[in-house]
Amino acid sequence: MGAPHGRKPVPVSSQVIERLKNISSGTLTTQLFKHGLKQCFLVGLKPLNPNCAKFAGEAYTMRFIPTREDIDTYATLTPFSNPDNLQWDAVDQIGPGQVLVIDSRNDTRAASAGNMLLTHMMIKGVAGVVTDGSLRDGQEISRMAIPAYAREVTASTRLSYHHAADLQVPISCAEVAVYPGDIIVGDGDGITVIPRHLAAQLADDGEKQDAFEAYLAMRMAAGEKLYGLYPPNDQTRADYQAWIKQGSDPARAVDIRAEKISG
Repeated sequence: MGAPHGRKPVPVSSQVIERLKNISSGTLTTQLFKHGLKQCFLVGLKPLNPNCAKFAGEAYTMRFIPTREDIDTYATLTPFSNPDNLQWDAVDQIGPGQVLVIDSRNDTRAASAGNMLLTHMMIKGVAGVVTDGSLRDGQEISRMAIPAYAREVTASTRLSYHHAADLQVPISCAEVAVYPGDIIVGDGDGITVIPRHLAAQLADDGEKQDAFEAYLAMRMAAGEKLYGLYPPNDQTRADYQAWIKQGSDPARAVDIRAEKISG
């Protein structure tokens, strides 16, 4: 596993990953910023199926380089493992709960994968597929029960512009560094990359932030003034603690806010 700077991989439990799945990208990026990580959000990537966009899992990385005509031919697509077609090896090797993260160099001219490969991974229990390029078979993928994020949809085959050069190495995706084993979280708004040594801390702090901000949003929706409420001052924080001690459920704040906004 490609831990940065020789750092030993830190175990991350399935419970922590499931908790991160339910934390918003805005909260995750705020918490990462507190740890000095300025940009861990993959800007511009959208889910092909908005109804199947929420996920979290460990990164399994694949790196593309530009294709070369004497290597990337139709004959490369053989019914057996082929050193010139590592993409098939990746799809075969990736395990349940992992996320295939593809460095397509932000090049959308050819597909990074399509319906057949995503179907195979979906049945295996792969958590999601992320590329900073394109996917093909967009209509089919938009109805599939596997989260799939990309910049665009194109019909052009990968062999037109992409050669799979490496698996399970550090990559760039949407100009963000992704290491094998990083925790990848999608929430419908986009993709956040979490260094695995911070995963448990972000699960704890992120849940607290989401609960507190639901309370703040509830009060904001009631028409309160901005300053002192957001960002919260000491009095607002004290009010929140008193609200919790009264037995109020932070989840109820989300419902109340939704009721006020919808009228």
